[in-house]
Amino acid sequence: MSATIKLGQLAEFLNATVRGSKDKDITGLATLQEAGPDQISFLANPQYRKFLVDTQAAAVLLKPADADSFAGDALLVPDPYLAYARISHLFDPKPKAAAGIHPTAVIADDAVVDPAASIGAFAIVESGARIAAHVTVGAHCFIGARCEIGEGGWLAPRVTLYHDVRIGKRVVIQSGAVLGGEGFGFANEKGVWQKIAQIGGVSIGDDVEIGVNTAIDRGALADTRIGNGVKLDNQIQIAHNVQIGDHTAMAACVGISGSTKIGKHCMLAGGVGLVGHIDICDGVFITGMTMVTHSITEPGSYSSGTAMQPAAEWRKSAARLRKIDDMARRLQKLEKMVETVTNAGNPPSDG
Repeated sequence: MSATIKLGQLAEFLNATVRGSKDKDITGLATLQEAGPDQISFLANPQYRKFLVDTQAAAVLLKPADADSFAGDALLVPDPYLAYARISHLFDPKPKAAAGIHPTAVIADDAVVDPAASIGAFAIVESGARIAAHVTVGAHCFIGARCEIGEGGWLAPRVTLYHDVRIGKRVVIQSGAVLGGEGFGFANEKGVWQKIAQIGGVSIGDDVEIGVNTAIDRGALADTRIGNGVKLDNQIQIAHNVQIGDHTAMAACVGISGSTKIGKHCMLAGGVGLVGHIDICDGVFITGMTMVTHSITEPGSYSSGTAMQPAAEWRKSAARLRKIDDMARRLQKLEKMVETVTNAGNPPSDG
């Protein structure tokens, strides 16, 4: 069921300047191209300015500098994309779970579930677990022994928390995520791998989001730690003993090897890989598919690998790359020849 909110109410919510009718009903959000006469849209990326002329949106979120580009109703805000993010929750159609425990859920006798929490069908909550108020645990979730979920958390169906996973407030975990699985720890004895028990846990801060099928392994001795406000996309692997600083964000398919520490306010693009036992300082941006093999001590942007080229050009570049060693040897030989001639007292030609 969609919400209906007056344009003036949205303006108050955003502390925005209204241009147009405050009484106009807004029932949803949409792009400039697809918005209907009862929906609000936004202009954040300049490349979409061309769609302002023909948009059917009831109103548009605009920067004051862009106000003259659109003749219709508008809310003028410093950052239209941030304003869009804030009001998106007002129109979110996601069903709200009712408080209570579904009759098919299995709850240990000594587990503590706040009466204001919601436990879905066929969920399992094991011994000693504690679930705070206004937490939603979706259908078929598994909450292991001694786990803790802070107030306002939301677990989609089929989330798995192994034992001793501690989650802060307002944490969102999407389907298929596994927290507290055993870290990849083995000792080699004469060619035979001996398993190392992973006796640490997982500690998640407040306001963290964890995407679909992301895995966060438990620590070998101490906890694997995820700081406040961290955002993790789908299919990310975080190995045992990793520490991630507050408000760091990672796109899909990032892989972080064991015992690596990542600072605050970092951004890792899709497919980034990090070796183990390195430190990444605060404020680092790592571009997509980069392989990080050593610690980073200075904030900034880092990349590795080669960017896309037309296939024919890439093959030429690859062929040249294979010749680099030979070219280096030839250059070294030439340098020695020049040095020999110079040392023999033959001055270079001025001509």
